[in-house]
Amino acid sequence: MAVFLIVILSVAVGYLHGADTDQLTKPSEEIKLSVPFGKTYNYVDILVKRAVDGDTLVLETGERVRLIGIDTPEMHESKKLYRDSARNKQSVDVIKRLGQRAYKITKDMVEGKRVSLEFDVEKYDPYGRLLAYVYLNDKSKTFVNAEIVKQGYASLMTIPPNIKYADLFKKLYQEARENRRGLWQ
Repeated sequence: MAVFLIVILSVAVGYLHGADTDQLTKPSEEIKLSVPFGKTYNYVDILVKRAVDGDTLVLETGERVRLIGIDTPEMHESKKLYRDSARNKQSVDVIKRLGQRAYKITKDMVEGKRVSLEFDVEKYDPYGRLLAYVYLNDKSKTFVNAEIVKQGYASLMTIPPNIKYADLFKKLYQEARENRRGLWQ
């Protein structure tokens, strides 16, 4: 913090030193100083560059977004794929096929489209991905996380403290299972 203040003061003194004396006495004159601190993005209107899988997106900024509250089957080789296979007693190939179906739904819904992100309590996961609720920026304003669950292509993954829509997701998940939609056919 001290280094920051020294830099600001040095810039201000340098600016004032080179300024005309008349400019310093005019009350209407203001000295404006701005120092950029990293990049900031408008998460209210941002392009989804691509879907990585059913619950992870890449934005135009290169940032990855993990959709809060949902979990789609894995489609890539990973430790999680084998854990899910053992836990669900399904073959790795079956899980990958289900993952491909979930990916297609997500890809068709958001890839190449502009969205808004809504954050919950935690903004990042341990892997540095943004954690967000995603909404399409079209007339429908579709709540993407909820729509994937509603169509039956995701299970629930509720990780406190990010639980804002947990009850909604639970209701949609139960309806999708009862009506045998998506992966539950």
